[in-house]
Amino acid sequence: MAFMTHTTAAAGTARPGTSRSDTSRPNNSNPFNVRVIEEFRANAGVVGGQFAGTRLLLLTTRGARTGLLRTTPLVHLPHGGRPVVFASNGGAPTAPGWFHNLLADPEATVEVGRERYPVRALLLEPAEHDAVWARQIAVDPAFAEFRERALRAGRAIPLVALERVAQTSRTPARQTAETSGTPGR
Repeated sequence: MAFMTHTTAAAGTARPGTSRSDTSRPNNSNPFNVRVIEEFRANAGVVGGQFAGTRLLLLTTRGARTGLLRTTPLVHLPHGGRPVVFASNGGAPTAPGWFHNLLADPEATVEVGRERYPVRALLLEPAEHDAVWARQIAVDPAFAEFRERALRAGRAIPLVALERVAQTSRTPARQTAETSGTPGR
């Protein structure tokens, strides 16, 4: 397993007007994702509708270009004691934004159920891919189509393990009412 590499010298630095720790409100430009994030947080990680029974987590990354915190709901698969996420982007020819953010700064925050903790993103070794893919496709057959679509476009979907790490000053952590003066969730 390889650490994701930093691609910018300023990775992990907050931009003017941004708070490294403010994830109390979802910062996601997709209204559907905002609703999923809000439902996830309101129900201790349980989301209904098309995601009922699906293993979801919230991944908060630092925007590679903007420096803003970005929260994305993702399907995950436990593997080796940690969640693995698939940079599938629905099988599109390009990787999703959250993956590019992790390339710039592999430190992030994960929310699973009521638990929230800092992580460091690690790329799974290619030798692990087939076994992890087989398990994910057994759980959610739509991932077979995502994989095939990406392969037809010439892209192998990266698999990212989210390894728990100790809290650091660089780790995005949600503010609470006690620390921010605003209601926390």
